[in-house]
Amino acid sequence: MRGSAASRGSHPRVSGQVAPGFEEVRVEFERNFVERGEIGAAVSAYWRGEKVVDLWGGRRSPEGDAPWEEDTMVVVFSTTKGISAMTLAVVNARGWIDYDAPVARYWPEFAQRGKEAITVRQLLGHQAGLVWLDEPLTIDAMRDLDGVARVLARQKPAWAPGTRHGYHAMTIGLYMQELARRVDPAHRTLGRFFREEIAAPLGLDFYIGLPPDIPARRLATVMHFSAGRALRALGYAPRAMLLAVLWPRSLLRRSMLAFSDVDWNDRRALEVEVPAGNGVGTARAIARLYSVFAEGGAELGVGPETIARITAPPTAQGAKDVVLRLPSYYSLGFLRPGPEPSFGSSPRAFGTPGAGGSFAFADPDARVGYAYVMNKMDFYLFDDPREKALRDAVYRAIATLLRPSSPPSERGRREVQP
Repeated sequence: MRGSAASRGSHPRVSGQVAPGFEEVRVEFERNFVERGEIGAAVSAYWRGEKVVDLWGGRRSPEGDAPWEEDTMVVVFSTTKGISAMTLAVVNARGWIDYDAPVARYWPEFAQRGKEAITVRQLLGHQAGLVWLDEPLTIDAMRDLDGVARVLARQKPAWAPGTRHGYHAMTIGLYMQELARRVDPAHRTLGRFFREEIAAPLGLDFYIGLPPDIPARRLATVMHFSAGRALRALGYAPRAMLLAVLWPRSLLRRSMLAFSDVDWNDRRALEVEVPAGNGVGTARAIARLYSVFAEGGAELGVGPETIARITAPPTAQGAKDVVLRLPSYYSLGFLRPGPEPSFGSSPRAFGTPGAGGSFAFADPDARVGYAYVMNKMDFYLFDDPREKALRDAVYRAIATLLRPSSPPSERGRREVQP
């Protein structure tokens, strides 16, 4: 199903395809531009291993008329965490890392300042207390990963590891990076391992560390947060989280200091690897990767044992996140469903949202891989109305397609009724 229209006004330029039965997703996608203030975006969904939604539309930048094209890529912020977590899942499947082993088994220098017993599971579950860095770290410093590793190893936890959990906004990716380098026999960076062992075999347009030869015309420009827009968001953003943002000494405020002055529209900030926050790609690529995991991971050599570890219940279920000050559920680098936030068809779903509204996940029970990306950043922590409308439409379509048809005898009686 294809279509296009003007890039501005009430007739958005929307292109792509939906499979029969998924037409409502396109309707909601178009409504995002007409009613929900969308600028440029893409959404993709796979069901039972087949692509059933692949839509893109709007403009590549808040200013100008350049259209969002089929191959347009955009930075997805913390949605990158899920890609990094799936990369470590491939590493786990190869037997290079044990989620329940101490991090120090693979990285001896990590065992400083009360971190010697922290397990990989605790680290990836945001339970390690390593939510900020006492030593300043710039985006340019990420070019010296040995230097970054020394800073990370010297960091003292903010709480007794394993006793609480709280969102490690940027630091978790730095620790993921060093773990990947330590356990890979070739000592590749996480982004390089992802590119060579995952993206290349699957043909994915996604990068952690954007190659310099990617042309600028393929990159969308994001509308960053602003003070004025933040004030307008007071009516719907979580109040507890807003208070934490405003309090200078809060864990959330301190966790946001890493790379806080970076302009993510400057491609130099995208060409280094920040595995928690600067992945660049298409919705199609992200949904495809989650679909591989939703189907059991065989295409990447991920067996049922690793999938069972990913989909097992989180160890900290529903407890208040001491950083975000809200209930949250994390496991092995992923956000997991709870009463709130809720996504997927069962507690076995896993994924990550990104700042501004992007979201992607796998639902193994429904066999769904899904991703939404956009360039207008909004202030919803989860369930951005633009994204949720699309996600809900995907699940309504699946429910309708799975609804059993009437038995032949019933159909016959209906046809002869006057």
